[in-house]
Amino acid sequence: MLNKVLIANRGEIAIRIMRACKEFGIATVAVYSDADQHALFVKYADEKYNIGPGPASQSYLNKQKIIDAALKSGAEGIHPGYGFMAENSEFAEMCKKNKIEFIGPPVSAMKLMGSKIASKKSMIKAGVIVVPGVTEAIADHEQAKDIAHEVGYPVMLKASAGGGGIGIQQVDDEQQMEKALSTVRQLAKNSFGDDSVFIEKFIENPRHIEFQVIGDKKGHLIHCFERECSVQRRHQKLIEETPSCALTPELRKEIGTQAVLAAKTAGYYNAGTCEFMFKDGKYYFLEMNTRLQVEHPITEVTTGVDLAREQLRVASGLELEYEQKDIHPRGHAIECRINAEDPLNNFMPAPAKIIRYAEPSGPGIRIDSGVYPGFTIPPFYDSMIAKLIVWGEDRPRAIERMKRALWEFQIGGVRNNIPFHQVVMNNPQWRAGTYDTSFIPRYNILDQVVKYVQETKAQSSGPKTAAAMAAVQAVIIASNSGQQQK
Repeated sequence: MLNKVLIANRGEIAIRIMRACKEFGIATVAVYSDADQHALFVKYADEKYNIGPGPASQSYLNKQKIIDAALKSGAEGIHPGYGFMAENSEFAEMCKKNKIEFIGPPVSAMKLMGSKIASKKSMIKAGVIVVPGVTEAIADHEQAKDIAHEVGYPVMLKASAGGGGIGIQQVDDEQQMEKALSTVRQLAKNSFGDDSVFIEKFIENPRHIEFQVIGDKKGHLIHCFERECSVQRRHQKLIEETPSCALTPELRKEIGTQAVLAAKTAGYYNAGTCEFMFKDGKYYFLEMNTRLQVEHPITEVTTGVDLAREQLRVASGLELEYEQKDIHPRGHAIECRINAEDPLNNFMPAPAKIIRYAEPSGPGIRIDSGVYPGFTIPPFYDSMIAKLIVWGEDRPRAIERMKRALWEFQIGGVRNNIPFHQVVMNNPQWRAGTYDTSFIPRYNILDQVVKYVQETKAQSSGPKTAAAMAAVQAVIIASNSGQQQK
């Protein structure tokens, strides 16, 4: 087993990984920017090293500073979390060169799956079902028009090296093609240093379903079933749940088999996620995320598999603790991403100082967070405050538990998207499980959130209501700190 691990990340995911290390007796090392010097993950670590100013390009994305910190601390491994260096094959190669274990997949798999063009070719050859389209980079807009006519409009332009919803644009007709191709290419070059773009058929209003896979260096590879991630805004996930309401047991088994085949084709080990689009009973492999996902906790609470623990075991050369036959999901889980965003200003990021903070608690509730009262959310990074995860014996009970947990969650001083989640939990289509990726615009969810915020603000302005909420918050805070209210 590794003796010391550096976590090349910040916030809640850094703490999540450190907790897994602590349970193994592995010493932890944090790297942090000037903006994070008072962050909770820095306080949690056994050792900590400042790696530069607040902007990520000068700190968390500075490969050499992170490697230098690992060498100085004597860390035997580096866990990248998600984002930043998590899917950077160059960084993984630097780790290998410096005899540091990169706690993730092999470089070859990262490179293959990091290129949507190369990975698509590889998947087709292996027999994995992919979205109709082409497997070559587009030379110019005239070629793009020809391909689009062959595939059939509407189509999607995609950056080959893209990810996180960046470098994707829908094109409905040939009049849009030239401008759209130029825009996506420039965005791809600026974001990923690679302006290669390809075309896929646009699957209108699909469901977005992903399968968690994990494998060891001995060649054992399994899946831990699916997560539904169709509640999205601008291709960014906001709510996830498992199991998906859309899959039959037969389809679940079939797509799980395809996910394992895709991972094996890439020579994969450690944790990863195979993403699929699903519509009208048909599914298509979309891409593979070669890292731990933000939404991994809902898989953990339904399967009992500690994915971060398995990552550390695999990186240490040990075999998986599970075989496919051992994985039997139980109940239903939902995750809401609690972000510092302004519902009344098109959900723009709203970094600020947290004045009051009380997390929900009770049966079936898990919070992954990295903040505390008095902490100032920096403007340089993702606006996530916490991940709220609930488990229930079935989906209706999980939804009701999430509603209760959202009501308990109190964040003062920072505008946040809790009202969005409250509106969704009461939406008839969500409750019926009949939603897809068009859910938010189709049902005018954002307009409903604005109305909800305005009405709630008006109702809570009276002294009686304010006093009642203060009393509730006091109970929640006391309960979370282990005190008894008499």
